Amino acid sequence: MRRKLKKLHRINRLYIVGLMILVQFFFIFAAIIEFNEYFTYYFAFASLLELGFVLLILYSHQNMSYKLAWIVVILLFPLFGVAVYIIFCGNRISEASRKRMSSITTITESAADRNDDVMEELSFCDRDAAKQSEYIRTTSLCPPYRDTETTYYSSGEEMFEPFLQELEAARRYIFLEYFIIDYGEMWDRIHEILRRKVAAGVDVRLIYDDMGCITTLDKKFAKQLEAEGIKCRIFHKFIPILSAHQNNRDHRKICVIDGVCAFTGGLNLADEYINAVDRFGYWKDTAVRLKGRAAWSFTVMFLTMWDYLTMQKRRTDECYAEYRPSPEEYRAYSGHGFVQPYTDNPLDGEPVGENVYLGMIAAAHDYVWIMTPYLIIDEPMEQALCRAAKSGVDVRIVTPGVPDKKVVYENTKSYYPNLIAHGVKIYEFTPGFLHAKTFLCDDRYATVGSVNLDYRSLYLHFECGVWMYGPDCISGIRTDFEETFARSSRVTEEKCSLVRRLYRGILELIAPLM
Repeated sequence: MRRKLKKLHRINRLYIVGLMILVQFFFIFAAIIEFNEYFTYYFAFASLLELGFVLLILYSHQNMSYKLAWIVVILLFPLFGVAVYIIFCGNRISEASRKRMSSITTITESAADRNDDVMEELSFCDRDAAKQSEYIRTTSLCPPYRDTETTYYSSGEEMFEPFLQELEAARRYIFLEYFIIDYGEMWDRIHEILRRKVAAGVDVRLIYDDMGCITTLDKKFAKQLEAEGIKCRIFHKFIPILSAHQNNRDHRKICVIDGVCAFTGGLNLADEYINAVDRFGYWKDTAVRLKGRAAWSFTVMFLTMWDYLTMQKRRTDECYAEYRPSPEEYRAYSGHGFVQPYTDNPLDGEPVGENVYLGMIAAAHDYVWIMTPYLIIDEPMEQALCRAAKSGVDVRIVTPGVPDKKVVYENTKSYYPNLIAHGVKIYEFTPGFLHAKTFLCDDRYATVGSVNLDYRSLYLHFECGVWMYGPDCISGIRTDFEETFARSSRVTEEKCSLVRRLYRGILELIAPLM
């Protein structure tokens, strides 16, 4: 009963926030309606304003699909569209926040390893792989590593017990950064371990996204954790004021333990991710565990975000030395292949997550297999997939059979016809919802992370993942794909009514704004 009351309280909070936003939209719309009394002046003013903003959008350094979507909105609703564009467009944070955020790049560059010897070795093994790796190192500032064990988990329930065991083994620190946290069996068991570890002197820290948790957590959640000794920070607290500040969310999934163990993937900390509750059928997700030197990059990712949220000013020569494991701690691990974590900052104008995916597609000789919960892609991604398929590469994409958001699902399906016509094979995961973000290419490359194939993940959110070349877990990833194909139904050309085709066309046009 207590848990149900908490859930009701959180839903009420969401309704109140939604109502406040609708009121703001109403006042904007009402103000514009008033101009109708002065139609001639309104028309001239609106036309000039409309033209000015269309030219401004065309001149901006943004994705062309994103530009087109905003231009359509402004042409259809001149003053209202301009007002909404000013409020919501792009990656906008305050100047003070931007300066603090820019320090992430500076500190990351100082704290990250260079690993030139590893780059040289990778270049000797495979020059195509070395080019992909060098791109990631240049843009994300995370180098490739050797001596890292990789373990792939094909489901949340498979990952959960090893996750708890690693938390139990923590001696110095536990860092957690997640988009969604919800009360229930998964969080209860994690929370219990965290409290015991704090009592034992372990430094435990948690970052969560306020928008991601707006319907799941109480407003007092962070204060309750702080009272228990668990340090907690909220990413971009949600304020019910129309602002593009809310565009940029922390969608990363990171767990780092003592700098030698790290988890990432699609899993958040909620019961549906381990199928402890039935939500949209069977919930299919994936994760990867790194043990060894590559975990350091995730440590730096977390600490730079922590410094940003706590307004910590750190000298570049400090480099988080107090958190770095000793060489003796690393000697226990010796995995195969090359492992390279990466992060994507939406404020630097570089879509790292998308370019990692595009690099893998371009490098494919035999096949590229993809799991993604959403397939809402821009023209470069669509062309890359079609070009690979037409070149004889076996391109397969698995999407959910049961959607979590029906509008987004219809948007996803709008991309099927063109992809299928060019030879891309589309599968829908029959048992339920597929939330994994996993790519596999030629039994050589793989990436697992938080990056969806949609505009928000690719352009607006903070994301992360791990790119791998010849790792220990490559055969496990292939086996998971093969088993997932067997549990999915292949999509062929479907009969679709004219009304539905028009509906999907509209959704595809405004997809960058969703």
